[in-house]
Amino acid sequence: MALFFETVTIVLPIFLVIGLGFLLRHIGLFNDDFTQQTNRLVYLVFLPILLFHKISQANFVSYFNGPLVIGSSLAIASLFIISYAYASLRRYPAPSLGSFSQGSFRGNLAYIGLAICLNAYGDSGLTRASILMGFLVPVLNLFAIIALIWPQRNKDSAAPAHNWRREILLNPLILASFAGISWSYFSLPVPVILKSSLGIVSGLTLPLALLAIGGSFSLQRLKGDLQSAGIASLLKLIGMPVVAALLLTALGVQGTDLGIGILLAGTPAATATYIMAHQMKADAELAGSIVMLSTLASAFSYTLLLVLLRHYGL
Repeated sequence: MALFFETVTIVLPIFLVIGLGFLLRHIGLFNDDFTQQTNRLVYLVFLPILLFHKISQANFVSYFNGPLVIGSSLAIASLFIISYAYASLRRYPAPSLGSFSQGSFRGNLAYIGLAICLNAYGDSGLTRASILMGFLVPVLNLFAIIALIWPQRNKDSAAPAHNWRREILLNPLILASFAGISWSYFSLPVPVILKSSLGIVSGLTLPLALLAIGGSFSLQRLKGDLQSAGIASLLKLIGMPVVAALLLTALGVQGTDLGIGILLAGTPAATATYIMAHQMKADAELAGSIVMLSTLASAFSYTLLLVLLRHYGL
């Protein structure tokens, strides 16, 4: 029972903040414009600052784990193959196939994943998760593009891929992560005043991100093919961390790094899956349902994952 309550103290605060964002939206203190601007600020400014701050101040040699990056990337590739094969065998229409597959492997690493790792493993866990995320974001984007474009490759209406090559190359999270990695690797100094300023801004990031998730949460998106959304959510929340655990263990990843790899693998579907599905002419309704359903269910799946991790001493 003590183990369960310890786990609840990790998971519940995060979802209470998300709930606060939903409540503030419901009573009119948040509106669509505020939520969209907050999301934009977090994505373009606050998260890149957080990632640069945490990674640049870390000892890269101590925190970087090559097998963790490789195993986590292989888990993403595995879930892409599994979900794409399943949807193909079930003869999903091309737009639905892409949305189903993307929602089964592309997780909300930046908003929920980092917050969970911080609560579970403290500041060291946040730094390790930030470095790992810097390598995984390009992998996630690449497979998301393949999942959305390949089923519609013979259609003239399919979105051009070159826009998303630019999206990967200019992604602010990728740029900030690799800037931080370079800073850490070469042990470059950060002036004290700048370091303090970055620390203040970094402290705003995760609360704002969680409030933005709550503010943008809408049960109205839970519509359409809920059975497919449920299967995709199950693959994302349970299938992917199980695959990640097997791969990472086989590669010799242990301790905190193993726990972080599993927790990031178990993140709910990212809001970006809905945005990309809409812009690339896939099934945006299914994508939105996967995001909402997996986010709701992740409160329970994370509790289960953390109970298991703590049981095994991770």
